[in-house]
Amino acid sequence: MAEGMIYNKSDFLANISTRLGREQSKQVTRPDWKHRPQLEILKEASPEELAAVFTKNSMEKTTTVIQTNSARLGEVLLDTFAKYEGGRIVATKDERFSGYGLDVVLADSGAHVWNSELGEENIEIAKQAAIGVFFSDVSLAESGTVVQFNDKDIARSVSLLPLAYVAIVPKSTIVPRMTQASQTIHKSIGEGKELSTCINFISGPSNSADIEMNIVIGVHGPIEAVHIVVADR
Repeated sequence: MAEGMIYNKSDFLANISTRLGREQSKQVTRPDWKHRPQLEILKEASPEELAAVFTKNSMEKTTTVIQTNSARLGEVLLDTFAKYEGGRIVATKDERFSGYGLDVVLADSGAHVWNSELGEENIEIAKQAAIGVFFSDVSLAESGTVVQFNDKDIARSVSLLPLAYVAIVPKSTIVPRMTQASQTIHKSIGEGKELSTCINFISGPSNSADIEMNIVIGVHGPIEAVHIVVADR
């Protein structure tokens, strides 16, 4: 069976329709909703206002937020790494690091850049890392959330396995809420672009209040998070 192929789809759906006693739909039309309140939230907010809301909501979840510009990004990143006293660093393989002139920073810090050819070895390195660093593809102001569009180079292990994650958040990626992130995904599909294998919505350090409503940090992911909001070049 070829990877990514779907077999017997029509027969499968026809069987379900028959069991339900109704005719199988030949086409699905998206409803044209009369009211769309989700589009009104922060609709008129400027980029600066969106960044302020993103910062506020990130900090409310104990995420550290640092504001900088592209000229100082390397310095800020080094200062952030230094706070973890030489712990191992793992980074996604992302051309944006080169675009912001951060290759030297990663090299000088001894960071392991994700290499899909190494397979499971990458995961073992990420498990031992103090810091995972990556770029946010879309950033949600309403919830202080960063979004990863994962693939073989932008691995979710980088944000999930280390003790802390550091997300570089270009200000232009900040949108009001998940509504706009979904629109971005739908647009990519409409343009025939390949959909990411996994899309991660990450809202600060791992925490859970499942047991007696007591918040416990670090149950299933990083115990610390840093969002570096960088003004666009």
